[in-house]
Amino acid sequence: MKRRNFIRSLAIGSGAAVSAGSPVFAYTAPGKGKKYDADIIIYGGTSAAVTAAVQAKKLGKSVIIVSPDKHPGGMTSGGLGFTDTGNKTVIGGLAREFYHRIYLHYNRPESWKWQKKEAYGNKGQGTPAVDGENRTMWIFEPHAAEKVFEDLVKENGIPILRNEWLDREKGAEINNGRIISFKTVSGNIFSGKMFIDATYEGDLMAAAHVGYTVGREPAGLYNEKWGGIVTEVFHHGHYFKSNIDPYKTPGDPLSGLLPRISPDPPGNRGNGDKKVQAYCYRMCLSNHPENQVPFPRPKDYDPYQYELIVRIFNAGWRELFQKFDPIPNMKTDTNNHGPFSTDNIGMNYAYPDASYKLRRRIIEEHKIYQKGLMYFIATDPRIPREVQDEFNSWGLAKDEFADNDNWPQQLYVREARRMVGELVMTENEILGKNPVTDPIGMGSYTLDSHNIQRYVTPQGYVQNEGDFGVHVPRPYSISYRSILPKEKDCKNLLVPVCLSSSHVAYGSIRMEPVFMILGESAATAAVNAIDNRVSVQKVNYGELKKQLLEQGQRLD
Repeated sequence: MKRRNFIRSLAIGSGAAVSAGSPVFAYTAPGKGKKYDADIIIYGGTSAAVTAAVQAKKLGKSVIIVSPDKHPGGMTSGGLGFTDTGNKTVIGGLAREFYHRIYLHYNRPESWKWQKKEAYGNKGQGTPAVDGENRTMWIFEPHAAEKVFEDLVKENGIPILRNEWLDREKGAEINNGRIISFKTVSGNIFSGKMFIDATYEGDLMAAAHVGYTVGREPAGLYNEKWGGIVTEVFHHGHYFKSNIDPYKTPGDPLSGLLPRISPDPPGNRGNGDKKVQAYCYRMCLSNHPENQVPFPRPKDYDPYQYELIVRIFNAGWRELFQKFDPIPNMKTDTNNHGPFSTDNIGMNYAYPDASYKLRRRIIEEHKIYQKGLMYFIATDPRIPREVQDEFNSWGLAKDEFADNDNWPQQLYVREARRMVGELVMTENEILGKNPVTDPIGMGSYTLDSHNIQRYVTPQGYVQNEGDFGVHVPRPYSISYRSILPKEKDCKNLLVPVCLSSSHVAYGSIRMEPVFMILGESAATAAVNAIDNRVSVQKVNYGELKKQLLEQGQRLD
């Protein structure tokens, strides 16, 4: 009963987030109460943090990564190996170098332990016509990505302090609109000339009192067709295609709702709210008998949480395996698919602004939910036999996430805080309706939001809301001003992950290659600001553009 009450509290909460995942990074163990100083301080352990640090070092500046995480790379090394790329030709700079190194990794025979390279084929590889000699590969195992990030850190001599969490209560020391330093929970103090918040949650940004938002803007705020609540929009297969009864006793509303269905109406089309799209773990599964671990029964397992999926199967749904995306060595990057899947809809609203303690509880609840769902499908006698038999040919990959019971360390925080900065990227910039005059990188992926609510329709059936996928007709430029706070808020902070964007636009920008691109560009701008002794808002864009092009960034 206590667990169900907590689940209900998550469903009705609202707020924003911080780094989800495990604690630590490269080769530096943090002390306690020490003082550290560098030209550029990067907070976060994501892919953007690594590319930012590498670029700062390449340009001759001292840099420190202060990472709340243990493993570098965020989602790129945390299970998301079937990369969301869009148009690969617009991915340049260090991001492209990362995928080139992945290609080199899989060109080595020893990288193919569980499968012959020929059996996997050329999936996810670039072509000589596009790449030239620097061939790329865009699909990979988690440990391969982590090795590339660790190599980049080591080769460039970047100090990285892992398991270092920002002290959010005391926040950052600010003087005249500039961050002087910030303190971590361990008591360490980090001082710098420039700061980069490369977390998925924007904690340093928030601690610096920079303006931000959480949730969905109303459609009218930025004149966005897909803004706000999007009831009866079904662009993917993540909705209820059949009429499924939501009640404990079918046909009897007085019996109460099944778990994980909100009793609240979804709201009116186009209205804004403070809810965020669902999170999940991108599991790495294996169907090689010698490299798999059976799905474990999680603590606090409650089979009643999964009653809804039984009704979905009974209605004839058979799409369970559609997002078991194949990666090398007989493994998968397994993502959400269908009306009831790994996305833990409605249970993350409080995450973005939650305390560390509450975030840990939310993360744990997500882990129990998803592990429980796997165990339920593997063992419950009500699952169709042909589905269960095929499902049980899979297990957790034994050689991935070995220090975390083969489970990803990083929760997929698809969206948390979003800065409200010098310029807000919206649907109109993404779809080419508004020009971007100061590009620092490009994106091209579909406008993509996962579900946000599960509710009961006026007709008395269960349905999901929040999912959309809108085609982007051509690659688009991302504005330098979108990674800048307003100058009145902070003059020496850049935010390449929780950047200034509407919910709709963030659905495309939030892809890992784009975060790497923006991390590199943020560091380049930080170096320019240091050298010219100006605020990040006063950086000469012409100089910045010239430098980015020399680095191989694609801008238009």
